[in-house]
Amino acid sequence: MSVLARSAVRRVPVDHQDLLDFTTSLFAHRGVPAQRAELAAHAVLHGDLCGYESHGTFNLPRLYLPQLDNGRIDATAEPRTLIDLGACAVVDHQRALGLWAAAEAMDSAADRAAAHGIGMVSVRGGTHFGCAGFHAARAAERGMIGVVAANCGQQSIARPPLGALSMLGTNPISVAAPALPGHPFVLDMSTTVVPTGKVRLAAAEGEPIPPGWLVDDDGEPVTDPAEFDLGRAHLRWLGGDPETGAHKGFGLGLVVELLSAALSGAGVGPNPAALSGEGGSSDDIGFFVLAIAPEVLRPHEDFPGDARGLFTTLVECPPLGDEPVRYPGWYEAERARQRRLAGVPVPQVAHRELVELGLTTRGVRP
Repeated sequence: MSVLARSAVRRVPVDHQDLLDFTTSLFAHRGVPAQRAELAAHAVLHGDLCGYESHGTFNLPRLYLPQLDNGRIDATAEPRTLIDLGACAVVDHQRALGLWAAAEAMDSAADRAAAHGIGMVSVRGGTHFGCAGFHAARAAERGMIGVVAANCGQQSIARPPLGALSMLGTNPISVAAPALPGHPFVLDMSTTVVPTGKVRLAAAEGEPIPPGWLVDDDGEPVTDPAEFDLGRAHLRWLGGDPETGAHKGFGLGLVVELLSAALSGAGVGPNPAALSGEGGSSDDIGFFVLAIAPEVLRPHEDFPGDARGLFTTLVECPPLGDEPVRYPGWYEAERARQRRLAGVPVPQVAHRELVELGLTTRGVRP
């Protein structure tokens, strides 16, 4: 089956513009300024368009809307710059909606890179920003390399290898860059095997998960996703077991923790409360946002051409089977293009909830 193929089971196609307008209205009605509400909606729909359904509209009634309603996300917050050194800055997002605030942080980093060759924005006081790749790709759209990483505040989700208590979050990281036309390189990954959203989406749909995502206290595989939120199963790091490289995912998670939280002064996962097994809070998330402008650093050379050559050579690698060789971001760009035309397949469980929130559509537009 093609990597692009997606099961139609439990998916409802919704016109992209209808879904974008509706999501924008949900944020605007809660006080998010109009332009930022639309930017936040684009960030949410990025997940559904690219195939990261666990980070798309599924999260509206579970994460963003409840936190806007209870004040954990401040709809009208204005980020405050604490330190500005030209090429880099430290910013307090003051609980602003991370979906738009992280995008604006990348735009600021890219503006700094255009002037200095490199731009970095270190963020404290952040909230969940959706797909890291959405924000990193904003640099790629400007011909730059973008790097985005975030911790999970003081939330403790994943255990260190051989550890008996959870200490870190899923700690995502993304790197994006220009590649082939219409298909930027976008690596977007958690440092655990999967993010929590994929486990919760499977639980909401009543579907089992593959062995390898979760283990119990004895390290045995767990395939019932509901066990995670019951506290009877734990996420694994990239690499799986200590013998197969779990220290690599764990190490990357610590790199994210250092760059995003320790650097900015945000809440860190490994904190004294984690030693008591309390789990911690997802408030005060830290972001690391970096933009690199190759054409500033190499003004008389051809970075775009070098990047095209790199990725052209890669995709020309002979395949082992029927599927061609591609790179991170290729299939996501293809899915997004198709879904803008043919409709966004929203998980049925999420679609029911959106209809309850007021979603009405005219069907997929021709």
